[in-house]
Amino acid sequence: MIIERLSREHRNIETLLAVLERELEIFDRGDHPDYEVIRAIISYFELYPEMYHHPQEELVFAKLKLRDPAAAAKVGDLTLEHQKGTQRLRRVAQAIDSVLADREVLRQNVDNIVRDFIESERRHIMIEDRDFFPAALKVLKPSDWTEIASASTNHEDPLFSEAAEETFDALRARILQMEQESEAERR
Repeated sequence: MIIERLSREHRNIETLLAVLERELEIFDRGDHPDYEVIRAIISYFELYPEMYHHPQEELVFAKLKLRDPAAAAKVGDLTLEHQKGTQRLRRVAQAIDSVLADREVLRQNVDNIVRDFIESERRHIMIEDRDFFPAALKVLKPSDWTEIASASTNHEDPLFSEAAEETFDALRARILQMEQESEAERR
């Protein structure tokens, strides 16, 4: 159940990365992306993964290190990777703030910063899905999962839950629009 939830959250994050990538393509063409959507994505990453998703992964990872140190070593330093993601997100927020404040900033620099964040997040998710989650499912015992569940906060994703916050209304609308466009292209 915990791994299923983390995996579902990864799919949600991948959706946001696709939205961010689409907005970046608009920016790269010299047009004006939807900065409200970009800011909502940044806010989402500052809020949900940092406060709920990553701490839960780190609880699972701590158990994996105890049960199978070799598998944990293959995953790497999860806490450090999460910290690097936070730093990359901060750079994205600063780059977008610079653009919105009309500070002189090269488009290519903004592109590089945002693209680095997107690609790094995708790589991170791939490693967790491919190496971390299967290893945890294989070696953790039912008592480990019970302990993890009792130590974690069960918080609904503020973007992908029924009672989603108003903060993310524009972002939700953009995701639905992208899904409709994709569906129309497949026909």
